[in-house]
Formats: sequence, structure tokens, C-alpha cells
Amino acid sequence: MNYISTRGNNQKMTSAQAIIAGLADDGGLFVPDELPQVDMEFIKGLTKLSYQERAARVLGCFLTDYTDEEIKGCVERAYGGGKFDDAAVAPLNIMEDVSVLELWHGPTSAFKDMALQLLPQLLSTALKKTGEKNQVLILVATSGDTGKAALEGFRDVEQTKIIVFYPENGVSRIQKLQMVTQQGENVAVTAVKGNFDDAQSGVKAIFSDREFNAKLNEAGVSLSSANSINWGRLVPQIVYYFSAYADLLKAGVIRAGDEISFTVPTGNFGDILAGYYALRMGLPVKKLICASNTNNVLTDFLTTGVYDRNRDFFKTISPSMDILISSNLERLLYHVTNDAAQVAEWMKSLAETGRYDVGADVLAKIQATFGCDWADDQKTMETINAVYGERKYIADTHTAVAWDSAHKYMLQGNAEPMVVVSTASPYKFNESVLTALGEAIEGMDEFQLLDKLQSMNSFKIPAGLAALKNAEVRHGNVVEKTAMPQAVAAFAGQN
Repeated sequence: MNYISTRGNNQKMTSAQAIIAGLADDGGLFVPDELPQVDMEFIKGLTKLSYQERAARVLGCFLTDYTDEEIKGCVERAYGGGKFDDAAVAPLNIMEDVSVLELWHGPTSAFKDMALQLLPQLLSTALKKTGEKNQVLILVATSGDTGKAALEGFRDVEQTKIIVFYPENGVSRIQKLQMVTQQGENVAVTAVKGNFDDAQSGVKAIFSDREFNAKLNEAGVSLSSANSINWGRLVPQIVYYFSAYADLLKAGVIRAGDEISFTVPTGNFGDILAGYYALRMGLPVKKLICASNTNNVLTDFLTTGVYDRNRDFFKTISPSMDILISSNLERLLYHVTNDAAQVAEWMKSLAETGRYDVGADVLAKIQATFGCDWADDQKTMETINAVYGERKYIADTHTAVAWDSAHKYMLQGNAEPMVVVSTASPYKFNESVLTALGEAIEGMDEFQLLDKLQSMNSFKIPAGLAALKNAEVRHGNVVEKTAMPQAVAAFAGQN
């Protein structure tokens, strides 16, 4: 299996080469040149396996240049060793009307751990396989969770450095603390004056600056990405859709071949796109419901076929979804159209005018698989309160957005089993969650809030969050968006 650009520059790479490169030369995203197919026997076989074994099976479908032993080693290093506080890694909490896929049991308490514990292992293996001698500098823009998960995953990984950019006032207090206290000899964290889209577009501009990249290359440094534009970030996420189905099958909730649906809180479109790949491989998925917050550019696109980022940007209580440019949508457009020239034209229009229109035919193909809805902050808080009142289950602000959208979808008469994809621990957003639960929190610091939430929750405070109380702040750099290249060059040792 080879990997090609969504924009059609005829570049072909193995999966190892694509994971090292991160982004295609023409600015496009790498996608497999064919989508592997699995049958129901493959899916039924997963019910007898651990999460690590399930991951090795699914990853082997895409990473065809890695040996079985290499994949197994990467998976064991990523998900073993007690890094996850639940032996199931991605446990499925099966309730009467919905199931909750909990993806936040990793070291940074967010779903990004599912991919960012594995990506460094895939990259490190790829560097050895390809004989790459350059040091790889990982560039990351984060709206909150990716940054910490990437920092933790790449901390002190041989032959790599990582620099993370986050919007100065666009992450939760816990998320910021997690990043600015990050340890490691090969890590840097920099705040950007602006929002996430400023940080993300700044990173993309650095990748696209050929002169800048040539200078780094001369000095023995290559850039790569840990954002979900990197195929090595996206492919691990396909696994947990298969795992959730296998768990429902194992529990007797469904029979082999029954369709299920997933509702996914969505910002950059990577998490839900992984579900689309699972569906295309043969997983019986009826609908993928894209749940947005007030920055509902995706809801509008999935309703009208017009993607338009020319709108107000809102800071919400679900900050990891505060995104107006959903990069992974480009991959979906490629797979739906198989027309790289058309995708390149749409991306050019997005860059130049801030919008594009895919037309009625393409929209109809997308709507056959994807549903959509959104919730504002008030509705999100009401949902947190209602879920706790009915089930004594505490959802974070992102999961609550998905839960509301799932509820509305089911009220329309859709009766297939529904999986709500839960992307973060409520402890990462304890101020908003406690407020939603009607608790008085005035004057409480972040760690008093953690203790307060613990008193109401069946899940303990994650060890990584509790440890922040006495952690040293090690990163305080703040730059304008225009100064991001200088920050990268300084960290790379180039000035």
C-alpha cells in the first residue's frame, strides 16, 4: 500500500515515509491509495483479543511496510506498562440507551493519548527503517489536548524534538498547566497571541516555506507534524471504532452485522474521520454524527455543502472544538470524489477566500454517512447536569456536546445502538463541569476544584492532573503569530 497526496502531485510514499514527512510536498494530506477491506470474521475475531492485539490487527491493514513484530512492539510500548489507568485502554461504558466510549484513560486524560502514545513509536521505528539521519522536529498547533499528549508522547524520544504552539487565552487552566510544566530535554511550549486557527495556520505556513525548510535541512533538521494531518496520528484512531463494535458484540448488545452509529465531538475532523475509515473498511456503521459547539462551521457545511470560515470565532467551554478550519475534512473530500485536482481547487479557494462549495452531488454522498448537530454553552451545561441527574455519570464539556447531539438524533426515531465518543476527562474542565452541576466554586483554586469534583465522581482524579499541584512551570514563551518561524528556528538551534 502506498500513500499519496489529496492534492495529486504524484508523490508516492510508504507509510513509514509518509509518517516521517507529515505533510505532502504540495501541502496536501497523505491518504492510502487503496482502502483495505475486512470481513465479519475479522471483526468477530477481535472480541477475543485485548486492545493491544486489536490495534495490531487493524494497524496491520494500513502499515503494510512495517513487520508484524514492529507493529506489535510499537503497540505494546504505547499502550502497555501501566500508562493507561484502565486495562481495557478504551473501555466501553454500556448503558441502557447509549454506550460511552471512554478515550481519556491515558497519561494526559484526553483521547489524543490514543494516537499520541503510538505515533512516536511509529515514527521512531520509521526513522530506523528508512535510514533517516536528520533529527526530526515535530511541530504542533493545539487547541488544548493535542499539545500535552504530543509532548508526553515525544518526551525524550531519540532523534526527535517537539515544539507546541497553543492560543494564549484559548485553553483551560488545567490544559495550560499540563503544557507549561512539561518535562523533557527535547520539548518546547510557546503561547501564540491569537486563537487556535492562528496557531494552526502559522504551523502550516512554516511547513509550506520551502526556503525555511531547506535551511533546516542543511543543518540536519527535518520538520514533521503530530497533528492529525499526520497519517501516523490518524491511523491509531481507527482502532477504537472496531474495538467499540467488538465490545458491543462481546456483551451481546448486537449481533454480528448489526449496524451501530457513533456521535463524535468534532473540531479538526480527525476523530470522526477515523470512524469513516472504519466504515469504508467494512465496519457496520449506519451514521457518524458530527457534534459541534457554537463554532459550528462543520454543522453548516454538512447541511449546505458550503464551507465558510468567514464568521465570528467564539471561545467556548469546550475549547478543544474551538476551530474554524477543520483540516481533515480535506481527506474526506478526496475519498468521496477521488478527484485530487478538485480538492486542490477547493483548498486554494479556502486559503484565498475562506470558503468553498462542494455542490449538491458531493454533499449528498457525504450526507449518506454523516449527520450533524451542535450545542451552545448553555445547552452543554444543561446536558452535563441532566446526565449526572439521571445516571450519576459526569461528562466533560466536549462529551456533553456529543451526548446532546446523540439524544436529538435518537429522538428522530433512529433506533440503532448509539456510541457517544467521550474525548476528555471531566477533571480537565472541572470549573465548567462543577458550574454546570450547580456547585458553588467562587474563590476555589484549580486543585480545590479537582477535589470538589472528586467528591461527586466515581472516577478518581487522574494521577497526572493531581501531580500538577507541585509541578514547576518550565515554559513561558509568548509570541505573535508572525514570530512563530523564529521560535522554531531558535529551538532548532538555527539562530
